[in-house]
Amino acid sequence: MTASSRRNVSASNAAGKVAAIVAGMAAGADSIDDLDVIRHGGMKRLFSGVYAPSTWGSFLRSFTHGHVLQLAAVLRAMLVNLAHQTPLLPGREKTTFVDTDSLLRRVHGHKKRGARFDPAKVGGYQLLLRGLSPLVATISTRRAAPVIAAMRLRGGNAGSAPAPPRCWRRR
Repeated sequence: MTASSRRNVSASNAAGKVAAIVAGMAAGADSIDDLDVIRHGGMKRLFSGVYAPSTWGSFLRSFTHGHVLQLAAVLRAMLVNLAHQTPLLPGREKTTFVDTDSLLRRVHGHKKRGARFDPAKVGGYQLLLRGLSPLVATISTRRAAPVIAAMRLRGGNAGSAPAPPRCWRRR
């Protein structure tokens, strides 16, 4: 099976797979294996054709950079619509805080795309840990919890202080 035919197989019923992944994340899943949570209990009544976590992994690995940019555009549009329809950020008229932070999410295995060794402090010791380094922008007010406005995977050695990524300045 070629790479392009694998990509086509994993892309079938993309809307159902994305909806299931979002539901799994809402139920507390933070890894592909944790997505198994929606295969239990009454979730099968909500989702027809619940897939195995390995199927979701194949689906997610087939994403290109263009797919990720499309999902980021959907997130921006959804956030704007949500803010117009709900009191998402009460008090935003007075003061709004924007925080940009770099994280290190540890990963295991040698084939993780985008993973790099980054310095981290664990138990007071400086270590190099293998992980993904997303840059996260949150928006909050004095009366509202932070809302993730944008997230972008970055190279582990890149600094986040000088300027936000170009994708955050888009409209």
